[in-house]
Amino acid sequence: MYQASKERYQSMPYNRCGNSGLKLPTISLGLWHNFGADHDYQNMRELCRTAFDHGITHFDLANNYGPPEGAAESNFGKILKDDFSEYRDELIISTKAGYYMWEGPYGDWGSRKYLIASLDQSLKRMNLSYVDIFYHHRMDPDTPLEETMEALAQIVRSGKALYVGLSNYDGATLNGACAILNEKHVPFVINQNRYNIFDRTIEKNGLKDMAKSLEKGLICFSPLAQGLLTDRYLNGIPADSRVRTDGRFLNENQITHKKIEQIASLRGIAEERGQTLSEMALAWILKDTSVTSVLIGASKPSQILDNIKATENTVFSKEELEKIDRISVENKEL
Repeated sequence: MYQASKERYQSMPYNRCGNSGLKLPTISLGLWHNFGADHDYQNMRELCRTAFDHGITHFDLANNYGPPEGAAESNFGKILKDDFSEYRDELIISTKAGYYMWEGPYGDWGSRKYLIASLDQSLKRMNLSYVDIFYHHRMDPDTPLEETMEALAQIVRSGKALYVGLSNYDGATLNGACAILNEKHVPFVINQNRYNIFDRTIEKNGLKDMAKSLEKGLICFSPLAQGLLTDRYLNGIPADSRVRTDGRFLNENQITHKKIEQIASLRGIAEERGQTLSEMALAWILKDTSVTSVLIGASKPSQILDNIKATENTVFSKEELEKIDRISVENKEL
């Protein structure tokens, strides 16, 4: 029987989601690539145990995480039953719907039909009566924003989610969605978006500034740019890397000579700071008080422990930030 560490909350900082009462750990665990049907169940358990033993209370999923779709939620449901049933009230569990999930016209995007049906399926897979945060996973250009927000409102009123989140929205759409949710008195607390040293999209599309202005939380995924912001590709592409084994989200064409030069230069700054490149990449996101948490992925427990070290130094000098920008933004390939 798993017994969580008694010291689990001593070293992890927790941040409030905007102006809400909800706090998240500075580092959260995303159950994406490494929780599918083709992965080892005992390793999944060890990943979750290691995370929780070191203060990571937030586990982030989506209906389509796997592969196949739904597998991550099903595996996490088993882990909850085997290891975490007595700790449910110490956990923040989030899931999402918005991407393709099942055949036919009702298994994608942002309709009321899809969102409510999808969450019901997710709860069954995880054997839960509610999730803590339910996200709409992406903007829907065809469904009225009012319909999507009303579906989220009904989900909260039904008790199937405690809080609402929005993922992959831009600033203008976030503002409109927030106005509707405020009118309905829905506890919308957090945005989830991709953000890292190489990808500054949320700075350009208004999301980051709007979230801060509206006093909503921000949790960032892909903080290591699918492994580019590590030492993994500096000496070639490993046979067991995601590029070789998957290729959907990072492919060989992206690992150019110019990109390797940028990564090496960034590693030099990290070494001067006494950090690994991955630690610095996480710390660079956490330097900003508008960021609530960073979502990490892991295939080994040791990676979780390494990533947690980033919280020990999130202060950057003006010169360091300027160097990072020169390397990653001004010299970015077009």
